[in-house]
Amino acid sequence: MAITFRHYTEQPGFTGDFNRVRDFLIRVNRREMTVTDFTWERWEWIFSLPYMDKTKLSTIGIWEENNEIVALVTYEDEPGRAYFIIDPSYDFLREDMLRYSEANLHEGGELKILIQDTDEEFQYLALESGYRASVEKEGNSVFPIGISSLAYTLPEGYSVTSLSENHDIYKYNRVLWRGFNHEGEPPETEEQIQSRRTSLSGPHNDLDLKIAVVAPDGNFASYCGMWYEPGSDYCLVEPVATDPDYRLRGCGKAAVLEGIKRCAALGAKKAYVGSDQQFYYSIGFSPLPQYSFWVKKL
Repeated sequence: MAITFRHYTEQPGFTGDFNRVRDFLIRVNRREMTVTDFTWERWEWIFSLPYMDKTKLSTIGIWEENNEIVALVTYEDEPGRAYFIIDPSYDFLREDMLRYSEANLHEGGELKILIQDTDEEFQYLALESGYRASVEKEGNSVFPIGISSLAYTLPEGYSVTSLSENHDIYKYNRVLWRGFNHEGEPPETEEQIQSRRTSLSGPHNDLDLKIAVVAPDGNFASYCGMWYEPGSDYCLVEPVATDPDYRLRGCGKAAVLEGIKRCAALGAKKAYVGSDQQFYYSIGFSPLPQYSFWVKKL
């Protein structure tokens, strides 16, 4: 049967198209984790956040064969950056995907595409198409469960909980606000709090895997969101934040390792995170091949 193209639905939310793309993102990594830049967790997380421009959803391109997705090109927050996810058997679609992205996903006369640094074939195609590599990169890291230690300690008076046990949306709001280096106390407007509730509304959000470290004063000192698909052998980390008032006490490490430990009990053998920060290396993660943004002026 011929390969067909279609646009993603214009309808926002966790639609049938959302689930079909999610299933595709799981399927391309089922045998081996080869697509580390745009996993199913990243897809669900961006749809759970207010930052994604949901008026441009129909610019997301889908290629199918026998009604099954074999390739996807998407943006994250807004057009201007294109992410290519392809079943390895359909790499020949890349040129078509490039042309589509240039016509539909550019912003301000420019398009950035993300290419793994070890993918010479895609790099050469990009060069021939007028793209040039930039120093802007995305890093990924892996934690080999069973090799790296899951042990952690906390200062006296600190404890670990999950959002299923302690679902305080205001403390969750505070640790994410301050943990991502916003100054002062977080806004607690109805819109802000609702956006935090929405961030936890994904259909595959398991609140038992949303880990918080509680400080003696009752605040969440650190937070780690974990994602696990039953039956898979890996889990995913997103997001991680530590309030500056509680840093350098092992709270972030405890939140991440507790989350990995819970996923390991469900069957995970590895944990992946979309980051190459030293923090992750210091607790047992190791680097994976990086991705670089390639840029073309259109």
